[in-house]
Amino acid sequence: MKQFVDHVARLTGPAATLAAALAAAYPVTGAFAQAQPPTSPTPPAASTAPASAAASTQDTAKDAPLPSVVVTGSRISRVNSEGPSPITVIKSEDLDRLGYKNVSDALSSLTENTGFTQGEDFGNTFTPAANAISLRGLGPNHTLVLVNGRRVADYPTAYEGSVNFVNIANIPSALIDRIEVLSGGASSVYGSDAIAGVVNIVLKKHVDGVTVNLRAGSTQRGGGENARAQITGGLDAGALQVVWGVELSGREPIWSRQRDFMADTTLQGAAPTVVFGRRNATGGAYLTPTDGCAGAGTLFEGSVSAYTARNGTYCGSGRASPTYWTTQTGNRSAQAAGALTLALDHGLELFGEGQFGWARTENNTRGPSWTSDIASKGYFRNAATGQLEIWTRRFAPEEIGGVDRFNRKWQDSTHNVAVGARGELTGSWTFEVAANSSYYLNRTTTPRLTAGIEQLLLGQKLGTEADGTAIYSADPARLFRPLTPQEIDSVTDRSWTRNASWNQQLSASASGEWFKLPGGPVRAAVVAEAGTQGFRNEADPRLGQGVFYNTSTSPTVRGTRERLALGGELNAPITKQLTATLAARHDRYEFAGRSDGSTTYNAGLEFRPLSTLLLRAQHATSFRAPDMNYIFAQQTKGYYSSSTDYYRCAQTGQPLSTCDFADVSPGFNFVRTGSSELKSERGRSWGVGAVWQPASSFDVSLDLWKIAIRDLVTDLSADGVLRDESDCRTGIKDIQSPTCVDAIARVRRNPADALVRPGEVAEVRVNPINAASESTWGLDVGTRYTWATAVWGKWTVDAKYTRVKSFKYQQFAGDENRNVVGTADFSDWPSRLNASVVWQTGDWTHAVSAKRNGRIAREDHEGTLGPYWNFNASTAWQIGKQTRVSLIVNNLFDKIRRDPSATWPYYPVGYYSPHGRQGWIELEHRFGA
Repeated sequence: MKQFVDHVARLTGPAATLAAALAAAYPVTGAFAQAQPPTSPTPPAASTAPASAAASTQDTAKDAPLPSVVVTGSRISRVNSEGPSPITVIKSEDLDRLGYKNVSDALSSLTENTGFTQGEDFGNTFTPAANAISLRGLGPNHTLVLVNGRRVADYPTAYEGSVNFVNIANIPSALIDRIEVLSGGASSVYGSDAIAGVVNIVLKKHVDGVTVNLRAGSTQRGGGENARAQITGGLDAGALQVVWGVELSGREPIWSRQRDFMADTTLQGAAPTVVFGRRNATGGAYLTPTDGCAGAGTLFEGSVSAYTARNGTYCGSGRASPTYWTTQTGNRSAQAAGALTLALDHGLELFGEGQFGWARTENNTRGPSWTSDIASKGYFRNAATGQLEIWTRRFAPEEIGGVDRFNRKWQDSTHNVAVGARGELTGSWTFEVAANSSYYLNRTTTPRLTAGIEQLLLGQKLGTEADGTAIYSADPARLFRPLTPQEIDSVTDRSWTRNASWNQQLSASASGEWFKLPGGPVRAAVVAEAGTQGFRNEADPRLGQGVFYNTSTSPTVRGTRERLALGGELNAPITKQLTATLAARHDRYEFAGRSDGSTTYNAGLEFRPLSTLLLRAQHATSFRAPDMNYIFAQQTKGYYSSSTDYYRCAQTGQPLSTCDFADVSPGFNFVRTGSSELKSERGRSWGVGAVWQPASSFDVSLDLWKIAIRDLVTDLSADGVLRDESDCRTGIKDIQSPTCVDAIARVRRNPADALVRPGEVAEVRVNPINAASESTWGLDVGTRYTWATAVWGKWTVDAKYTRVKSFKYQQFAGDENRNVVGTADFSDWPSRLNASVVWQTGDWTHAVSAKRNGRIAREDHEGTLGPYWNFNASTAWQIGKQTRVSLIVNNLFDKIRRDPSATWPYYPVGYYSPHGRQGWIELEHRFGA
């Protein structure tokens, strides 16, 4: 550990002077009570709301009245911290103490977030500059993300090219007060998108003085150096109250070559990647390099050499992919947020809120590569030899002038602004009217080879044959000759895309007491909303126009939709022990020349037979309009330069990890279309649970939940289609089933007796569909115990566990509808556990937090990878009342999850991080408090 601390200190310069020891964090587990505004400067752990404690609320009320708070899951102000649905609360101080890198890292670690998602550390995705979460494994588009209870603009590029979602990667923590997470259907309160749950990020309303927080760190294995500076402050000037915050952050990328276990693609017996390849198109055999690859031996750090495969010899290297692949993006960002409130006479209050962000992200997933005449046939007639030939080439950093010359770059700018008024109406009733506007702009630049690469390597085109085959007189010496940076510069340019999305809304709400029942006053709330949202994806017009090598036209795609909503909610204490809640809402959307709407409801019961016991139940219906990207997407054609032909690999009798991908997994074309005729989704959710708190220091809870969706809108992935096609053709799945019939029809293959590339994939067609159904159910268990000693200080133990018992997906009516949990077809986590121990003694707070993820399927689908533990740690030393120093360690034991069946990069990409131990040193000082 001392070695690691010294390593961080060297990388962070002045941070080396910060004295800190080991410790960790108070996890988000067990905090599914509503967070309450702190009323006194008690230590963080002491002020944490007890998990699910109706009893604790009642006991506390004997001593002091609790403040009313508006909580996620309800628009009614209530003093009770727990309702019919459990809520997880992440407090601002938990974010650093947990050992998480940022806000999205904390949200992704929630036990309720059982779904696999691609993000900024995933690699080659449609959205590497963004992160998403998938509550209950139902996908990023089924979780509604709010800021201060208001909708924000979607990320302007669709997740996996298909679904709209909110980016949680660039959410700053500087002004966050708490994050509330409600899992389960909430459409009746918040409208469409809230089928799986709601994440509400609540910003601070009051700050004393000015606080400066500085943080710097790195990974022990190299790469990922990062730093962050936060400044927050507040101003109280009579009737005017102002809160503001600024956050500046940056991190360096982490490259695959910086991790020895994936620095070479041949480490587990796979064939090296083709760097220089010349093949006979009619037979597929490689033609021997003219110089035995001697001229290319200096490329990729001297790793290129001749490799003899079963179909000939090519020049290959195991470092061609790791050299260019980033496992963590590089990022620079600046975020600012503020809020002001002006109190007027008669209880009227004017307010304004704003969040603004700028970010620049870079990543790399592969260097420049080329295949001869790929835009036409993929092969050419070589007049010098009389043969049909296929030439392939990957370019090394030594040729292009540095590995980062081909980085892709994203520049994002965002704003969320709200203004409005709130105040008293009559009696106990209050109101709020607000207008908010949210906008997200993304500009992306991608380095590309230009069409001139064909002439540079093949020479002047001589003409075409009757079937369109290009004719060149190509000297093989041109192929096997390393190029200079100047030559690459002459055939290199950058394309651009400009993507924007927006969301505007007017809302009016009122709440208050209506009448009284034996158990107390009935509180009611009403809300009316009118909004519009839209997006626009615009690409470089030079794409597909012969300017760049191997690109297709990317049409401008745009769409808008309008929404009207009216809803109401009741909270009725029928007796002192029994409380009922009821909410109903009607949403109507107008889009693509059609309208669609639905009325949803939510009904819940809270029963307290004892002062220490809460029993609860809820049932809700949900409605979700199709994603705009599904509706407005035009037909697009593209090319997967790297793919897996599972069927041809199965025919060779080889496992995926050793299959000769250069032979059976070439690139292939795809066609994607949208559909304006998709039906809206309908959902239902159920929950039943109990909370027992025999003492204020101890509580335990158990909740069962179920969510079901019919007419699920989903986009078929090309990889999923190819897996299904292989399983169907090889007899693993019933070839007569609707899914098999559909998958086989979507994959167009060359004839088995074709002259060139017989039997290979020619094209895959994908589009969104309304699947028959999807459903999942499981349980959450949580507990928290706190005790104090005169000598050893205060201790808190906290844990939460989520178990998915069933997950069913039926693509078409008539398909098998089986529970896939525990099988290779289940792609998410079946269980997750968060636990922590926090020790507060004097001016020190130490903690260790643990996370356990359940079994996941191996890449080869021939088994599973067992449960996996990860530990974070941190310590904080309070130096006086205004200064604190902390050391935070992520992945305390430097463990990296490996998959022995996986192809390169040999770990479960997206499920686990390959970065190893990371650490941060943090200094915080408050001025003028």
